[in-house]
Amino acid sequence: MIKSHNLTKSYIHNGRKTNVFQDLNFTIETGQSVALLGRNGAGKSTLLRILGGILLADRGFIQSDCSISWPVGLRGGFVPAMTGRQNVTFVSKIYLGNDRSQVEEKVRWVEEFSELGAYYDKPFNSYSSGMRSRIMFGMSMAFDFDVYLIDEVTSAGDERFRNKTSELLRERHSNSDFIMVSHNLWGLEFHCERALLLHNGSIMKFDDLHEGIAVHKELLKMPLSPPGNI
Repeated sequence: MIKSHNLTKSYIHNGRKTNVFQDLNFTIETGQSVALLGRNGAGKSTLLRILGGILLADRGFIQSDCSISWPVGLRGGFVPAMTGRQNVTFVSKIYLGNDRSQVEEKVRWVEEFSELGAYYDKPFNSYSSGMRSRIMFGMSMAFDFDVYLIDEVTSAGDERFRNKTSELLRERHSNSDFIMVSHNLWGLEFHCERALLLHNGSIMKFDDLHEGIAVHKELLKMPLSPPGNI
């Protein structure tokens, strides 16, 4: 179960404090996978980062009794000068401590999944965008979480690799819940049953995914309201 209590987040723009969202209250029960909807700039990625413990809210808090991933495929968590192998080893040690056998298992798993070959031992800043997506997605999925936060994951590579990624998501979904952000609304239907819709700093809850998508599409036709300044 994940429960949000009066969650509020803002940022400073041109010297003024602007709300991303304010006093969000919602509950996601265990066994439910949820699509997080909203137009660009509504705060979807910000909310995922708060749920994943990467950002702090201005006020309010998240209550949960489950393990929650960081946003899958999150960019920015790798050290550019370190190799792919070194980055994966570093992250694995953060989660697994100095258990050498488990760390090595994760490093091998990501190496096999990402299919980077010799580039696995080259600096991360030498990777193409597609190579970075592969290793970051693999790093995220190498660990078992009760809930995976999936933010606009796109599978890099050829059709075979994209199918491989889709199969891995289906495998994880058999034992874990998803909170997903994607502009591919059709694709959300494969994994989600409910929807949360961020709009004008507040949240709307839908027990039926299709109803949430329909309301989202209607709201996209409306002019964007200016953000709330404080």
